[in-house]
Amino acid sequence: MRPAVRPSKLSPWWLGAGVAAVAVALVLGVSLGPVSLPPLEVAAQLLGLDSGLDEREAAIVTQIRLPRVLLGLLVGAMLALAGGCFQGVFRNPLADPYLLGIAAGAGLGATTAIAMRADQVVVPIVAFVGAMVSAALTYVLGQGKNLILAGVAVSSFLAAAQTYVLQRNVDTIREVYSWLLGRLDTDGYRQIKLLLPYALVATVVVLAMRRELDVLSVGDAEAASLGLHPQRSRLILLTAAALGTAAAVAVSGLIGFVGIIVPHIVRLLAGGSYRSILPLSVLFGAAFLALVDLAARTVIAPGELPIGVVTAFFGAPFFVLVLRMTRTVSL
Repeated sequence: MRPAVRPSKLSPWWLGAGVAAVAVALVLGVSLGPVSLPPLEVAAQLLGLDSGLDEREAAIVTQIRLPRVLLGLLVGAMLALAGGCFQGVFRNPLADPYLLGIAAGAGLGATTAIAMRADQVVVPIVAFVGAMVSAALTYVLGQGKNLILAGVAVSSFLAAAQTYVLQRNVDTIREVYSWLLGRLDTDGYRQIKLLLPYALVATVVVLAMRRELDVLSVGDAEAASLGLHPQRSRLILLTAAALGTAAAVAVSGLIGFVGIIVPHIVRLLAGGSYRSILPLSVLFGAAFLALVDLAARTVIAPGELPIGVVTAFFGAPFFVLVLRMTRTVSL
C-alpha cells in the first residue's frame, strides 16, 4: 500500500493574499466604469464610512455596480471551487464544471424558456432544473465509472436538442446567444439572492470534505483501507459541486474555463493539497471573474464584451498548455 502523504495545511499568507485579491477586485470593479470613482472613496462607501461621494455617485456604487460585482464574485467562486473539486474526484487535470453536462443542460433549459417567451424570472429557474437533471443523467449513465465520457455523451445530445429548439424559434437566437456567451446582468440583488443559498450549501459541503479529496488521491483501495467510503464521498462531492455550478450557470449563463484556470494556478502557487486548493480557489476564483468582468465592460467601452468570450480568450491557450503538460488523462 502506498504510504499516506500528510497534506500541507492552508498557509495563512496565501489565505491573506486571497482575501486581499477579493477586496481589490471588489473595489476596482465598483470604482471603474463609464463614470470612474476614486477607489478610496468607494472603499469608504462600501465600509459604511463617510466617503464624500454625492448622492448620485453613491447610487452608482450601491445600486448599479455593487450587485454586478458581487454576482461576479459569487459565480467565479462557485466555478473555481467546482473545477478544483471535479479535478480531485476524477484525478483528472482537465475536469471542469462543465464535465457532467451541466452547461448543456442549463443551455437547453434556458433556450427552451426563452423560446417559449417565459418571464425573465423563470429563465434561470428552468436553466437550473436543466443543469441538475443533466448532471443526474450523467451520473446514472456513468454508474460511478467513466463519468467524463458519459458527460461528453450527454452534452452532445443536449446540444443537439438545443440546436433543434433554436432552429424552430429563430426569432429568439439573439437573446439565447446573449445568455450562452455568459453575462452578469443584474436586476438589483435578485440574482444574488437566488444564487447565495445554493452557493453556501455547496461551499460548506465541499470545503468540509476537502481532506477526503486528499485521501481519494491515493486511490480507492488505499482510501478504503484508511476508513473512507470512496463511492459515497465521491457522490456527495459531485452532488455539491454540481449544485453550486448549476446555480451559478442559471444566473450568469455559460462562462467557461474558470474551473480550469484558477485551480491550476492555485496548485502551482500553494501546493497540491486540496486543503489549500479548494478554499484558495474560492477566493481567487471570485477575484478572477470580477476582474474579467471589469475588463469585459471597459475594454471596448461604451460597448461591452460577453464575459464568456473574455474567459475563453484566456482559457483556451491555458487549456492547451495544461493538455500538453498532461501526458496521460485518466477517463
